[in-house]
Amino acid sequence: MKSKFKKLEPKDFPALLKEINDPPEFLYLEGDLPRDNEYKFLAVVGSRKYSRYGKEACEELIAGLAGYPIVIVSGLALGIDTIAHQSALKNNLLTIAVPGSGTSRNVLHPFTNHRLADEIIERGGCLLSELEPECPAGLHTFPRRNRIMAGLSHATLIIEAGEKSGTLITARLAMEYNRDVLVVPGSIFSPSSRGANSLIRQGAMPINKSENLLQALGFNTDEKEREKQGRLFLDLSPIEQKIVDILETDSFPRDELIEVAELSASEANIILSTMEIKGIIKESMGEVRLA
Repeated sequence: MKSKFKKLEPKDFPALLKEINDPPEFLYLEGDLPRDNEYKFLAVVGSRKYSRYGKEACEELIAGLAGYPIVIVSGLALGIDTIAHQSALKNNLLTIAVPGSGTSRNVLHPFTNHRLADEIIERGGCLLSELEPECPAGLHTFPRRNRIMAGLSHATLIIEAGEKSGTLITARLAMEYNRDVLVVPGSIFSPSSRGANSLIRQGAMPINKSENLLQALGFNTDEKEREKQGRLFLDLSPIEQKIVDILETDSFPRDELIEVAELSASEANIILSTMEIKGIIKESMGEVRLA
């Protein structure tokens, strides 16, 4: 895969990143940067030496965000970072990787995640780094990149972190930037959870289900409202979206809906039948309404 890099100046940064006290001078972008006025950005970070519990918690929580305009931000590292990116892709969420190196495949760290990096880009996400594309990772580059992840994001989710974990740097920076820090509670017997659990004692929000994340990001999780929001983010064709918009306020007699949507009878039969099979609309007694 041929790499293409774009150099972003501070004026082109997402709004939240501009707010931090030590923003990068430049960012190198590969792929498409999601519009921050259309999405909520959630940083997900954690231990490289994760447990089965940490893996399952990460996968379960991110799966529950499917259908919402949420971008998963992580560091492409081994462990929870990798699981977070993979879970985002599995659930059709955009994801941003902020590696501790440049983004050229000659130096991209870790080597084992090169294919994952390519897939992130292929699926509409991106790689971001303040380092020159050919700059290799070093001990100093990882703490520096953590501020970019925390600065980009509306909230940061911590999944497993030991007492001296680098993950705690990201959490501390998020707190300094006045962003929400969210933590999956861990076993009191697990060394990999001591750092994470200490964050809860410091006031971080404990997270035990996806609804907690959605609420922290400002989404209404009322069941009816959630169904409505879910419909809005389905992969609809332009004419399907037009019909959904028409039906948002009220049901319509079939003939009237066809007229308002400016469809021919043959088009309407195909489109409305398809939408009913998808579970988007229901038709009863000649009236069409959202399901």
